[in-house]
Amino acid sequence: MSLSRRSLLAASASLPIANRARAQGAGGGVTLRIGVLNDQSGPYRDAGGISCVTCAKQAVEEFAGALGLNVEVRTADHQNKPDIGVSIVRQWFDRDGVDMVIDVPNSSVALAVNSVCAEKNKVYVNCSAGTTDLTGKACTPNTIHWSYDTYMMARSTGASVVKVGSDSWYFITADYVFGQQLQRDTTTFVTAAGGKVLGASAYPFPGTTDFSSFLITAQSSGAKVLGLANAGNDAINCIKQAHEFGLTKKMKVAALLMFITDVNALGLENAGGLNLTETFYWDLNERTRAFTRRVLPKMPNNYPNMNHAGSYAGTVHYLKACAALGGAAAKADGAAVVAKMKSMPTEDDCFGSQRIREDGRVLLPAHLFEVKTPAESRGPWDYYKPIAVTSGEDAAPPLATEGCKLVHS
Repeated sequence: MSLSRRSLLAASASLPIANRARAQGAGGGVTLRIGVLNDQSGPYRDAGGISCVTCAKQAVEEFAGALGLNVEVRTADHQNKPDIGVSIVRQWFDRDGVDMVIDVPNSSVALAVNSVCAEKNKVYVNCSAGTTDLTGKACTPNTIHWSYDTYMMARSTGASVVKVGSDSWYFITADYVFGQQLQRDTTTFVTAAGGKVLGASAYPFPGTTDFSSFLITAQSSGAKVLGLANAGNDAINCIKQAHEFGLTKKMKVAALLMFITDVNALGLENAGGLNLTETFYWDLNERTRAFTRRVLPKMPNNYPNMNHAGSYAGTVHYLKACAALGGAAAKADGAAVVAKMKSMPTEDDCFGSQRIREDGRVLLPAHLFEVKTPAESRGPWDYYKPIAVTSGEDAAPPLATEGCKLVHS
């Protein structure tokens, strides 16, 4: 039976909820606990939120029993505040016996949670935060980085815009780690291609909804491209307001991180023609369509994006590693689980067969899409035209430049 979005939200307040899959075998009688931590009430609630919880539960439903594991899934809302995120995961680890944390949008929260997971020797699978520090200077033996990062978005979307002659940029940037790194990485690719950055406006995050002053400044700069170094509702509001002001008639908008859920919220009238990058698209191939058919009845108002797919795939791979080690061994040593995850190729319906690098980065191909116009779309959620693909190796930051202490030269 399909669940409404309201009933899903009501079922998952800040206190953990449990979804049990009981079986005997590899679990050895122990219960593994997964905590899905994300934004369920703020600007990233649709790009992640309850739909990421649903996708993690789907993985447990499909794999835990078959692998002989006893598994519970818990969830909480970090409200985009690092102190709240840290408090939740410490409680999960110290009181509730949680073994793995997954998702965690917002790079500031992600980096704080990353440190606690390393301290407590628990597994952290990041799916929705873009900071490259998780596989760079802040890398740990306990962390896997799924889905995307700022380097990938800058290389795939940013560099492609420069190639078609849009070589002068102005950024509107969410003023925290993610936005800062996305602007930095995109600037690197713009200047390397012979372009230039004419300026940038950083805005307080979260809490900004009126972008009019930033848009007026961007337009007066004379830049050809408006680079949006933000995501979720902030990117949606920027694009809507840019259309209202007529800015899109004079500047090309480069949405440096945008999801299909954002496109749906914008409507093709506003989003048509935009270039964006995702590592997952529901209509990419038969396997992605099969996954979408299975999960869609449980999230009927939200087709899956790469954050949701990452929560599913990351949970699947974690469960396979735990089964290979045995439940008791997996519960005792998070770093051992991550080492096992790195030693095994990933295999799931969302991303196919891929590998995890020694720094914890999952090497996923980056798909550059153009958003269809209303005339081109065949129906609901038929939004993307494939433009180009960057290999997983090329879409990831070079190991030599990251500064990860796990990488040996």
